[in-house]
Amino acid sequence: MNEEQNLPYVLPRIPSWVGEIVLVDGNSRDATVDVARRLVPDIIVVNQDRPGKGAALRCGFAAAKGDIIVMLDADGSTDPAEIPAFVGALLSGADFVKGSRFLQGGGTDDMEWYRRFGNWGFVKLVTMRFGGQFTDLCYGYNAFWRDVLQNMSIEKDDGFEIETSMNVQALRAKLKVIEVASREHRRVHGKSNLRSIPDGWRVLSKIMSLGVSEPAPQAAARSSHGMGDVGLARRRFGASE
Repeated sequence: MNEEQNLPYVLPRIPSWVGEIVLVDGNSRDATVDVARRLVPDIIVVNQDRPGKGAALRCGFAAAKGDIIVMLDADGSTDPAEIPAFVGALLSGADFVKGSRFLQGGGTDDMEWYRRFGNWGFVKLVTMRFGGQFTDLCYGYNAFWRDVLQNMSIEKDDGFEIETSMNVQALRAKLKVIEVASREHRRVHGKSNLRSIPDGWRVLSKIMSLGVSEPAPQAAARSSHGMGDVGLARRRFGASE
């Protein structure tokens, strides 16, 4: 929402081989949609049905038609030049690929010490309850085969907790999850909608609820993804952070 100044830094950096770009707009009051269509004439614009980043992502997922979905913020904080690393990991056998700011080669220019501490605490909590070896949790640069959504219940995840929810549910469903190093930049223009304490509470509440709830029904049988059966398409989601 209201990302007209940031889109010129983001859209031209998306690799040309990306099959499709979806922009989810949350009733922008500026020229976000016009700028997007000028930069990418065939961009698919979807109107967000409810407020919140999670709601925006769900709208994008529903509009996506390709086999691979990449989640990318519209504010310039996530670098489209990293997309090949995410897709490469999927084509090499991963089901779900999550970016990590804390792997060697990653980093962040937009995280205060208390958010680092909170993220660290959430990682430890998830490791104790669900296992795995995540190094990052509350980061939204992810990519996945679209059929992994069958293993997740995200219908009520309207806010920033959706990224944590998806990461934990991928782990709980015993999907093959791989982390790749990613660099988080400051948003180019504008102010983040993230509210550390309220949104941190939503993340903690989500972890706790997943810890006591039953996993989503598993897909009957996941196909084995290989280079030969990939119909590659990409989606970009314009949810602002």
